[in-house]
Amino acid sequence: EVNVSFSGHRGYHVHIESEEVRDLNSISRKEIVDYITGTGLEAEFHGLEESRYGSNVLMGPHLGDLGWRGRIARGVYDFLLKAEREDLAKLGLRRNVEKSLMKNRDLILESWNLKGPWSLVKGVGIESWKVIIKKGIEAQAARIDTVVTTDIHRLIRLKNTLHGKTGLLKVELPIGDIESFDPLREAVAFKGGEVTVFIEEAPGFRIGEESYGPFNKEKVELPTAAALLLLCKGLAEVVE
Repeated sequence: EVNVSFSGHRGYHVHIESEEVRDLNSISRKEIVDYITGTGLEAEFHGLEESRYGSNVLMGPHLGDLGWRGRIARGVYDFLLKAEREDLAKLGLRRNVEKSLMKNRDLILESWNLKGPWSLVKGVGIESWKVIIKKGIEAQAARIDTVVTTDIHRLIRLKNTLHGKTGLLKVELPIGDIESFDPLREAVAFKGGEVTVFIEEAPGFRIGEESYGPFNKEKVELPTAAALLLLCKGLAEVVE
């Protein structure tokens, strides 16, 4: 069973409740972390290879493939679809490779849509594609807290408790609602009351449907939830 909760701070907790994973040690959890983050992936083990028809014809994973094969293909596809010449230059590719990719981009992407070869373009070899694939992996990788995920002794906050850095609640939610969940509205613990605070400096922010700030050396009266957020962040202090 998979349970998802907003942590009350910067991210979400995903709990896998199963006997199969309960006894995993830190090393086993590190393997899971590496898979989720795409660490150490080798393109050759995920479908990138020179065709027997010649080194200019490269075969690669398809857009609809499962697992990291498909994620690599989709990551590189999206990158090439939007890339400008300077984006390719930042990867350290040779100028002739950059020029060839930009000139033949539509041909390459069309071939991928038809499950054809990755590259029919002269001068763009397997080593260049490995560099581009790293960019695709980066785009498809999930950003997780690797330390918490591998630590088998870590205490995890209980749901409906306050986070000390925000004053927001840890809230459990259906996994299908994660895209639409709004923590600044749905994880607010204090719905009423007001607090007078002095704010040294704070950027603009939102709690619920209301926006506040920016502030600079101001004494203001704020709803409890907004004041608590600033207090927890060390940006304000309570005054009479």
